[in-house]
Amino acid sequence: MADLPPGAPRVAVVVSLTFPGMTEQTLELMERFTRTAFGSLLAAGARADLVDSAAEVLVPPARLAGYDGVLFLGGGDVGGALYGHHGPVPNSYGVDRRADDYCLELMRGVLERDQPLLATCRGSQLLNVACGRTLIPDLDPWQLHRGGAGRPIFLDEEVSLVPGSRIARILGRERATVRSGHHQAVGTVAPVLAVAAVAADGVVEGTEHREKSWVVGVQWHPEDSDGDAGDRELVFGAFVSRCAGSLEPAGPAARA
Repeated sequence: MADLPPGAPRVAVVVSLTFPGMTEQTLELMERFTRTAFGSLLAAGARADLVDSAAEVLVPPARLAGYDGVLFLGGGDVGGALYGHHGPVPNSYGVDRRADDYCLELMRGVLERDQPLLATCRGSQLLNVACGRTLIPDLDPWQLHRGGAGRPIFLDEEVSLVPGSRIARILGRERATVRSGHHQAVGTVAPVLAVAAVAADGVVEGTEHREKSWVVGVQWHPEDSDGDAGDRELVFGAFVSRCAGSLEPAGPAARA
């Protein structure tokens, strides 16, 4: 990052580097996805700082006001009580109520300040909860969204992008193959959010804020290094452009 110009936009990257029940496999995924996200932000011209939502000493929420944009990455499940679910959750993993409360406080502050916000997987779920609505605790059927027993967690999933949505404009098309590995998803969509992408089974795969300047949530992982590098460049490029105060590039032609 030393080669970036002094005026490069600054992005806070919020992610829990540890969570309950983390295995060697999930640790490898978290490290790989986080490193890819940082590399993508750097390639797009942004200076990024890590905000570990599971750290022993947490970054004061007010400090995020000094950033030009905020990226929320994936991780463990969001605790059911935070969206009104008090029963058992099949396949639950990684619930950390302290991290959930902290992330929701951070996200509400970002929304209140109208900072550019990109939220992936768990981040997109937190966005819907922060806006007052629910999640699906455990998807069934689940086969489109994650790998089964004995198979890799992440798989390629085809999603439909709502015509005219920000994510459709960024990618320049209305269908995309994305990297998914989730058993929870957005349930009842908050009124301030618009559906931007859906799976073949109707599960909400993307949302965007109706009132804020640039708030995008995607259920998939553009930061998965096994995914499409061109699409990753477009998504992070659009986000960083907005963080820099510019309108985002529209579609593959802008990248060329």
